[in-house]
Amino acid sequence: MTPSFSRRAALLTLTLILGTGWGGQGGAQDTTVPAVPVETPPTTPPLPGTPSPGVPLPEVPLPEVPPVETPEPAPDPAPEPPALPLTPAPEPSPVPPAEAPQPQPQLPQLPQPQVPQPQMPSPTPPAQGQTGTEPAVPVQKPVAAKPPVGSGVRGLWVDAFGPGLKTRAQVTQMVDDAARMGVNTLFVQAIRRADCLCLKASVPKATDPDLEKGLDPLGLAVRLAHARGMRVIAWVAVTGIANAAAPNTNPAHISHTHGPTAGAASWMARRPDGSWLEGNDGWLDLGIPEAAEYAIQGSSASSRTMGSTACSWTASAIRTGTSGATIPRCWPATAPRPGAAAPSVSDAVWQDWKRQQVTNAVRRITLEIKSLRPDAWITAATITYGQPPAPGDLAGFRKTRTYGDVLQDWPAWMQSGLIDLNVLMNYKRDAVAEQGQWFDGWNAFARGVQPRPDGLSAGVAAGTAMYLNGAPVTANQAQRSVGAGLGWVGYSYRTPTLDVYGAKETTAQGLDTVQKLLTAPGAVLASPAPWKEKPPTTRGLMGRITGTPVPGFRVVEALQGGQVVAHTMTDGSGYYGFAALPPARPKCGSAASAGSTPCPSAAWCACRT
Repeated sequence: MTPSFSRRAALLTLTLILGTGWGGQGGAQDTTVPAVPVETPPTTPPLPGTPSPGVPLPEVPLPEVPPVETPEPAPDPAPEPPALPLTPAPEPSPVPPAEAPQPQPQLPQLPQPQVPQPQMPSPTPPAQGQTGTEPAVPVQKPVAAKPPVGSGVRGLWVDAFGPGLKTRAQVTQMVDDAARMGVNTLFVQAIRRADCLCLKASVPKATDPDLEKGLDPLGLAVRLAHARGMRVIAWVAVTGIANAAAPNTNPAHISHTHGPTAGAASWMARRPDGSWLEGNDGWLDLGIPEAAEYAIQGSSASSRTMGSTACSWTASAIRTGTSGATIPRCWPATAPRPGAAAPSVSDAVWQDWKRQQVTNAVRRITLEIKSLRPDAWITAATITYGQPPAPGDLAGFRKTRTYGDVLQDWPAWMQSGLIDLNVLMNYKRDAVAEQGQWFDGWNAFARGVQPRPDGLSAGVAAGTAMYLNGAPVTANQAQRSVGAGLGWVGYSYRTPTLDVYGAKETTAQGLDTVQKLLTAPGAVLASPAPWKEKPPTTRGLMGRITGTPVPGFRVVEALQGGQVVAHTMTDGSGYYGFAALPPARPKCGSAASAGSTPCPSAAWCACRT
């Protein structure tokens, strides 16, 4: 029987970059920026068409408490401006119109958890013979509310397409600069476009002529940052496959074996006209099961080989294509209407199916890692296009481009425990139209979807576009984010201000300017503190449906005490899984496939006591 999860050791927390719409590296989420000349499972086989045993994931202790725009495609996790002055700025991609809300498969909705409020003791009247100024019993101090998950993050993105990670001197300088600024977390790009700035990975090493021979940039950054009390999160572009401005020359690289010239073997995400470039970048199509498996295995394996404390996906970097290649290869075998005529790219069910492929990838990577490292943080940098929905308005979210065009359902990822920390790519410029209000609105919406069915909460941090704003705006946006109960992460170390991005000042000058404002009395980095919080506890199961010609798009339900507590759908390879299951103590929990019929006695049933 096929194992239900990988046994690879997971040593990091992941930052997920999951995006499915067309939007190139370098595109901002607001008005156009002027171009800049820059650079064990059981061993008995399952019955045909039934789920493989779901494997319980280990639990960890409860988390510690830590001491608008004209929408344009987003990068991962923000535009990666080319290195000065080597390469031209990325080409902007056309902005598709906002899509009408796409209906999702109608599945039962789980009740939202009820968050108990702290109860204050009633005042005790004085005992006989006592004055009213002395209580009869010791006064109980109110219990302080726990800070929101992730609110202690003070981070900085460090990209790998320019200076900062390519030599030992650059890495040392970067860590020194971050320590002076007072940040407690570095999001260090490890995998760019299926190539790694590290010595050990499942993907080829980056063939960058500026990369110092024998250097392990990520490993060095981890050692130096840990010595300064900072966390390092390895940033992985999960579905990146090619960069035209900095191509990988290794013949074994996926851009050569399954790239744009591979014919029927190509795994590229393409538009209906066959084009595949977004700016300078090309992406894998998650609608192709083989491509999805490559992305999932590569990301999971990275957690075994990298030495950082966490790993991050950039959520803009997963793209499911809409080309004619995907439909005949995948739709009949894995979609909800097998054998149906090829749909148009605007078909509602087709869009739902594609969106599901993105969520499937998030689920698989998370559960692969959590099965071996339940204390790992899974983080994602997610899209916030256009006007935000009102807090709590999930129907309004489904009308946004994030959901309808980019195909990200990140509120569902948060609420179902698939990501521990959502770093919003909230790239707004306060001086442009309504963008200042949109910035605050997206923060408020994300803050409102943190609760999970198991009674815990996902974390949220606001990622801000330092490269699009002056230092005063960056400091103000950081202050508003922290004041709203969110963490803060700035993009980026290499382009810390708009003047640096526009080649009007050096990186060192920009860092000095923004550091002074962020560390001023009362500012968010005025009192540096480490981020030692643990991720929310995870209770999950993972398995695979086998023995059926159509393993994909099958409904799987998790039962506790005979009650449905969660549901999901299988991916194109038949995998299913659950995270953040409620902490009930049922007699038995089981999984059933293909609808709501409980699994028969011959199928797998896992007791969790």
